[in-house]
Amino acid sequence: QVQLAESGGGLVQAGGSLRLSCAVSGRTGRTYGMGWFRQPPGKEREFVAAISWGGDNTYYIDSVKGRFTISRDNAKNTMYLQVNSLDPDDTAVYYCAAQSVNQGSSAYYYSNPRFYDYWGQGTQVTVSS
Repeated sequence: QVQLAESGGGLVQAGGSLRLSCAVSGRTGRTYGMGWFRQPPGKEREFVAAISWGGDNTYYIDSVKGRFTISRDNAKNTMYLQVNSLDPDDTAVYYCAAQSVNQGSSAYYYSNPRFYDYWGQGTQVTVSS
């Protein structure tokens, strides 16, 4: 099996930055595309960003483009999300997820949570105004 563990969340003032990490353990060779999702208080979980196995393709929702950067280091079995210029609307539990099937390059498969097979427990990001 594959286990994902997020870290790096916390309380930050508006305009601040954080670096979220997602460590992959277990059968790491069974993961391909990876992504970040978030669930704001009282709202549905939403896609934030995703990255292909080789890191050559990245995908973002419009509201985080230019502020968030997704990356991965396969040698360390870790994915990252650098979050800058944080806004109170970014307050949410952030989840990392991984796919067990290579979905190619279509953004549809990376942004849809039903195409992810493994999920972490989440890390809380709270942005104060």
